[in-house]
Amino acid sequence: MRNLKLTVTYDGTDYGGWQTQANAPTIQQTLETAIQSITCEPRVHCVGSGRTDAGVHALGQVVNMFTSTRLDNATLLKAINAKLPDDIAVLSIDDVSHSFCAIKDAIRKRYRYVINDRRVPDPFLRRTSWQPRQRLDEQAMHRAAQYLKGRHDFRSFETNWPNRLSSIRTIFDIDVRRDEATVIVEVEADGFLYNMVRSIVGTLYQVGRGYWPEVKVKEVLELMDRKEAGPTAPPQGLFMLHVTYA
Repeated sequence: MRNLKLTVTYDGTDYGGWQTQANAPTIQQTLETAIQSITCEPRVHCVGSGRTDAGVHALGQVVNMFTSTRLDNATLLKAINAKLPDDIAVLSIDDVSHSFCAIKDAIRKRYRYVINDRRVPDPFLRRTSWQPRQRLDEQAMHRAAQYLKGRHDFRSFETNWPNRLSSIRTIFDIDVRRDEATVIVEVEADGFLYNMVRSIVGTLYQVGRGYWPEVKVKEVLELMDRKEAGPTAPPQGLFMLHVTYA
């Protein structure tokens, strides 16, 4: 058996998220079906580094899978992409040690959230950005975001807390910047809680539109109450950017 590491990109608009489920098409199920049709194995199981939600995208999702196929990686890569729909693609395939796990071995993940804040929405960005139709102060958002750097209890930014044994995480970097008509929020941490990035973005949005002062973000963090934070930003603006391994 070989353990393969796949880097996958996808537009998650038409999927119920990463994880296989009974009532909606998913990225995991679609990928496994494509691989199984090539390797002819009775079961293929892809372990993703993170369970992206319905409508969320990925530029660098990392997956590992065990297989007995003798196809070389270049041939396998070409064959899998030929079987996948146009909104999913495998970027690379590498052999890794049997001990490698895409989830357990990840030490950092980075997400990007895109906001198109033009007064007139852009039809071509409707699937890949939040379009609130309100001009934002990205510099104020960036300053406010710095209160979140470091190791904290982030339960104020977790939907339906508690979902994990601990809501303590470390944010290594958080950045808000403008790229012409879009505001880009990027967050890198050792792990994320359920809807954590989208809740952070919704909170920073309140600062960017002038509804809250910058220090409010610090207060929300310290209160450890989801009701004190901003709204959960919609899924279509969120991208899993990349995953770092030791």
